Amino acid sequence: MALYLLFESASGYALFHAYGIDEIGQSLDAVRSSVLDLQRFGRAVKLVGFSPFSSAVDALNQCNAISEGIMTDELRNFLELNLPKVKEGKKAKYSVGVMEPKVGSHISEATGIPCQSNEFVQELLRGVRLHFDQFIDQLKKSDPEKAQLGLGHSYSRAKVKFNVNRVDNMVIQAIFLLDTLDKDINSFSMRVREWYSWHFPELVKIVNDNYLYAKIAKFVVNKSDLAEKRIPDLSDLIGDEDKAKEIVEAAKASMGQDLSPVDLINVQQFAQRVMNLSEYRKKLYEYLVTKMTDIAPNLTSLIGEVVGARLISHAGSLSNLAKCPASTLQILGAEKALFRALKTRGNTPKYGLIFHSSFIGRASARNKGRMARYLANKCSIASRIDCYSELNTSIFGQKLREQVEERLDFYDNGVAPRKNLDVMKAAIEETNAVLEDGDDNQKKDTSAKKSNKKKSKAEADGEAMDVDESAAVEDKPQTEKKKKKKKHKLEEPQGEEMATEAPGDVKQDGTPKKKKKKNREASEDVEPKTATEGKKKKKRKSKTEDDEV
Repeated sequence: MALYLLFESASGYALFHAYGIDEIGQSLDAVRSSVLDLQRFGRAVKLVGFSPFSSAVDALNQCNAISEGIMTDELRNFLELNLPKVKEGKKAKYSVGVMEPKVGSHISEATGIPCQSNEFVQELLRGVRLHFDQFIDQLKKSDPEKAQLGLGHSYSRAKVKFNVNRVDNMVIQAIFLLDTLDKDINSFSMRVREWYSWHFPELVKIVNDNYLYAKIAKFVVNKSDLAEKRIPDLSDLIGDEDKAKEIVEAAKASMGQDLSPVDLINVQQFAQRVMNLSEYRKKLYEYLVTKMTDIAPNLTSLIGEVVGARLISHAGSLSNLAKCPASTLQILGAEKALFRALKTRGNTPKYGLIFHSSFIGRASARNKGRMARYLANKCSIASRIDCYSELNTSIFGQKLREQVEERLDFYDNGVAPRKNLDVMKAAIEETNAVLEDGDDNQKKDTSAKKSNKKKSKAEADGEAMDVDESAAVEDKPQTEKKKKKKKHKLEEPQGEEMATEAPGDVKQDGTPKKKKKKNREASEDVEPKTATEGKKKKKRKSKTEDDEV
């Protein structure tokens, strides 16, 4: 049975005929040794057909289809064009070797072409990949590498859907580090208490906070140096004057042992380390809050930053959390208890990580399971909105939180909550109003910028007009005369009107003669006089002459 090899490269699909397998042998060792030798491998493998991709987008689509185990129409046409045709009712006398078994099974199901994917075929395809540029004359050595690099970048970009502002990996690492810091700070603070209590044991009962205890241990150092003069500084450090006086009095009557200066220095340095860790923990929490408002604003406003971040980290990503149903999200973090209950046929857990939410704590013992189920439902809705919505708004999370509050009132007091449809309609209307306000603000900003530009241009033009005002006033009569001359020129006959003039008004060369202007009555500024008005004026002149005589 003949063997054909399907090779999916970054440049296109290629089909090879492995006709010299008998020379190589069926053993893997012989194949591996022959793959490195181009002359020997070229005798056994021959190029049958090559179909390049039309564009980078086409290459990305074909690569995505191959990774998912789907045969595209282009691949099907390529195989049907280059493989030997099989008559109906007869089996093919050849098989196609593929790298991905899923692709081979889909090809065999859709076209009936037998496919195989084993170590022998993979070694042959490895040799094809190694010497691929030698089989195709039009390709240079650098072309396959460039195509692989470009396709790799586009493929990873499409898979990851990289967005700098919505990288949930930062939230996962931050919440892991926050939990680790809490454990370390707690253990280190206990170590500071035990270490410094050997010198000042009464301080443990007065100060309960770990961070404040480390600050006081660093400030006091040696209890024998603590006097009433240092009460104001100690009260500023603690924030309570009565406690500062109590610490000073306890230091005077302390039962602790004295320590050497070297031991006190070590205690002081270790207390400073604990303080630094506590301060860094506060900064990390602020960073987590900002990242959660950027990545999952609705989930954050519904259940809080810490619980939301723990849900995302336990699910693996925000997209994985969005794909989880509400029943799965409800018991995230309680997998051991769930499998133990399934194994022993006991009661399954009611809640996992969402138990840390304040809503579960506020519910009564009878309604904790109901509240957990309802809260998990709303968390799944919020996570899906955050994952698949392009709008970075927390309005939906606020509305979902209001629904949970109403459900608590319903369990406690029997007040009927609103329907989910009405709440979602109100949330959509509010988001649309916010978007319209944002668009109006943008339009106002753009119009203000345009008006400022127009004002600056008008001011510049006004300055230029002030400079040239005198010259423009002097040139006004001249410009008026020029305009009148232009109007007279427009009134002169042109084209076909020139042919209707009298022959006496035309020169020998065919151009019309210019008539002398006796009066300026022909201009448009002066109205034309009728014959009756001319007669009346003559009579008035004759009367005035007779009166003078």
